[in-house]
Order: sequence, then C-alpha cells, then structure tokens
Amino acid sequence: MLMPKRVKYRRVHRGRMKGNATRGNKITYGEYGLQALEPAWITSNQIEAARRAMTRSIRRGGNIWIKVFPDKPVTEKPAETRMGSGKGSPEYWVAVVKPGRILFEMGGVSEEVAREAMRLAAHKLPIKTKFVTREDGEEKGGEADEG
Repeated sequence: MLMPKRVKYRRVHRGRMKGNATRGNKITYGEYGLQALEPAWITSNQIEAARRAMTRSIRRGGNIWIKVFPDKPVTEKPAETRMGSGKGSPEYWVAVVKPGRILFEMGGVSEEVAREAMRLAAHKLPIKTKFVTREDGEEKGGEADEG
C-alpha cells in the first residue's frame, strides 16, 4: 500500500475539492492516460487495486506510471466511543483528486491494450474517468497557444 514514510503532522483538516486540477493534468511520461472527471478522495487501496488490474491486463509489457500519491491521512474514532476526547487516529491514506488530473499513465503498448487495461482500472475507482492519449493534449495545447 502507498503511504508516506513520515509526515510532519499526523492529523490534517479535510479541506475542500473545488476547481479543476491545474497540475498533473497533462500526460508527461507515457502515451496513454486515465483522467479523472470528478473530484474525490482516492484511497491507497483503490490505487493499488487499479494498478494490479492494469499490470495483469498488459502481461509484463509496457510501463505504468502512477501519477497520484496518497499523502492525506483520514482519521476515524473507534466504534462505540463517546463524543469528545479529541480527534481519532489515522486509519488510512487518501490522494485528493480534482477533475482533469491524470491518475495513471501507460506506454510501450498498443492503444487497444492500453484502453482495455485502463477500463479495468477505472472499474476499481470511485469516480468517472476518461481515457486520453498524448495527441489529445498536444492538440488542445497548440490551439491555446495560437489564440
């Protein structure tokens, strides 16, 4: 499971997930990517399940890059505990994902193989996602530069 080796603060505020992703919204390493369309907290278990699904699907061919890291601790109080007495202890870790964020990238495989692997991975995630290619991003970037 992914989690930080050490953190400065054990308990953090929940925060808000407004707006679109401004960083990590372009394909940088591979040729194909899986892009988030909704905001969500994605747990380390969900990331690992998606990674396993993709790895099994491509059968030792190509590369996979995980572009999100669960660095936010989520706390829970024990069952049947009275109110008060402070905040609970960290139970699991989440990655904060905003719309437009590239979650996974893949390279070294054909588009059909990548599309199928990403489809299997998307079923493991709690949000709607979209399969994107490097060409999609370059075309949109080129149009923005001209205008």
